[in-house]
Amino acid sequence: MTSQASDAGINTDIEVSFRSDVTVELVKHSAADSDVVFAARVSTMGERSLADIEADASENAGLIKFLMRERHGSPFEHSVMTFYVQAPIFVWREHMRHRMTSYNEESGRYRVLDPIFYTPGADRNLVQVGKAGAYEFVPGTAEQYEVVQDAVREAAITAYAQYRRMLDAGVAREVARGVLPVSTYSSAYVTMNARAMMNFLSLRRKAPESAYPSYPQREIEMVAEKYEQAWSALMPITHAAFVAGGRVAP
Repeated sequence: MTSQASDAGINTDIEVSFRSDVTVELVKHSAADSDVVFAARVSTMGERSLADIEADASENAGLIKFLMRERHGSPFEHSVMTFYVQAPIFVWREHMRHRMTSYNEESGRYRVLDPIFYTPGADRNLVQVGKAGAYEFVPGTAEQYEVVQDAVREAAITAYAQYRRMLDAGVAREVARGVLPVSTYSSAYVTMNARAMMNFLSLRRKAPESAYPSYPQREIEMVAEKYEQAWSALMPITHAAFVAGGRVAP
């Protein structure tokens, strides 16, 4: 989409893009169910636990279930997963509340941010029903969806045009970025271990198996769904124990 922000005192052609999804790409990992086994066994076997580093973890599913049930969390920390994630800034504000995770994010001080913005998809519930602490979201009307689309697009186009206006006038990137909305996409590398992953999923997924139900904002749940898909493939026994245990992080 090309912006025409003449009402803001400028008239410029800028290709502005809109998305309603997130990117989560597993780029590097050292994560397997056997990581849990050898880390746990050192407490009783010492150096003999080295033999379990490459062992078949399927023979030790009972141990993993026991650790999960009894909430012995530290053995789940000996795995590493790094993801490349693209998401709107308002999602990153929630994501970075998780301090058991390491981040390196692209910087609006050092690069010109791309004109890519989030707009809710047609399947995104728009209306909050109920009071704080006891509410749900339900679909909006066609008119409400149109209002959201128009408002988000107009605000983003105008904001990015003003951002470029300042940059073109020689204003520093770290100052100019102040006009950009939280719907702007940002990207980061996110590194976490399995324990941090379970903590994230316990809070950012709404799942029927949860012993303690969570009600995440839909956009961060989209990130969590993709994390879980990747993690469950790497550590299927640990993931199964997590789900069977009510999705409670150890």
